[in-house]
Amino acid sequence: MTRAAPNPVPSELVLPQLSPPSLPHDEVKRVRQGADEHAEPDVLQVLATDRSVTVRAALALNPALPPQVNRALAQDPDERVRILLGRRLAGLVPDLAGEEQIRLQRQTYETLTELATDTAVRVRAAVADVLKHMPQAPRALILLLAHDPAVMVSVPVIRFSPLLTTEDLLSLIAEARSPDTVTAVAARPGIDGQVSDAIAATADGAAIRALLCNRTAQIREATLDALIARATGHLDWHEPLVHRPALPPRAVRALADIVAAHLLEVLARRADLPPELARDLHDRLAARLGAADPAPRRPEPTMDEALAEAQALARAGQLDEDAAMEAARRGDARYAAALLAVAAGMPVSAVDRAAALRSAKGLVSLAWKAGFTMRAASALQMLLGRLGPEATLPCGPGGGFPLAIEEMRWQLDFLGRTGR
Repeated sequence: MTRAAPNPVPSELVLPQLSPPSLPHDEVKRVRQGADEHAEPDVLQVLATDRSVTVRAALALNPALPPQVNRALAQDPDERVRILLGRRLAGLVPDLAGEEQIRLQRQTYETLTELATDTAVRVRAAVADVLKHMPQAPRALILLLAHDPAVMVSVPVIRFSPLLTTEDLLSLIAEARSPDTVTAVAARPGIDGQVSDAIAATADGAAIRALLCNRTAQIREATLDALIARATGHLDWHEPLVHRPALPPRAVRALADIVAAHLLEVLARRADLPPELARDLHDRLAARLGAADPAPRRPEPTMDEALAEAQALARAGQLDEDAAMEAARRGDARYAAALLAVAAGMPVSAVDRAAALRSAKGLVSLAWKAGFTMRAASALQMLLGRLGPEATLPCGPGGGFPLAIEEMRWQLDFLGRTGR
């Protein structure tokens, strides 16, 4: 009985049948061989199982590897090698089109998918980090990464990938395994009203705050009205609501009934208000400030007295963001500065320096060092720096700080040195 011939293996996946090459004992020479784009395929195949992780890492960075070697490295026992390979293969995507794209899919797509499902989170995150901005990335791979259970993998893709459609985003919200998923959707640039409605329908206060901080998000007027009605119990929504780029007069009036005096002042200063509404807000602000003025008025404390009170509050474990916000609501700049200095562990002269320079970055950095959120940072910028809404730093993506940690540390170092 004649046996059927086996299916032929594509010639491009067959290496020449040669005896294993003899490789140098010197690791440095083997590293150079692995990085050599003109090395023989059989040499590269042997180097893929080299005992030295440095050699295999150099090999993973070689742009001329044949598909078989890529596949071998995708199963490397050291995740650092797999990370390097994933970054290199993902980085090929933007430069390939037409027939080259077809060849990429045939030769490396399976390898890239294998790395995107790697057991090591850092390997999957490396692939996601390279593909997150690419409009040419394979859509199936983007969806796989967006639904990854690890937030360090999924969140960058959800935040930035241009391939995710409205339907994809609605599905991610509906199936969210983590609150970070909804917050990442809320912080995406340019999300439409349908997606905003889905976020607003959740009970996730942090995600809704991220949506309100996202000035490029489209929010329907009815949805905005509903969120303002719910904002009475969410003080951290007030500041981003007041700073929304487009507020209908009805929304402005509703906000004026619930926000603190310093935010009412921000509302009253908006340039897009009808003149009659602007006058009404100024009248409300004057009436509120007059009504809030205690009788008899407490004598303004000296800075030494304010510092002593702030330090006593800290010793009692009661120096928190709410204390700073209350000082801001009263307009008590000296006490607010003392609270900020003590909470941040900085000399009050550093706070005074940031205020004198009207440095939004400096005041935001001090609030970060104090452990406050951008809610307090916004109020302190206006109170201590005497900054209008157009000059304050708004909250960053997801409602967080808009500055990098390195920038805030530099600001603190500068204020600490010049404030002595």
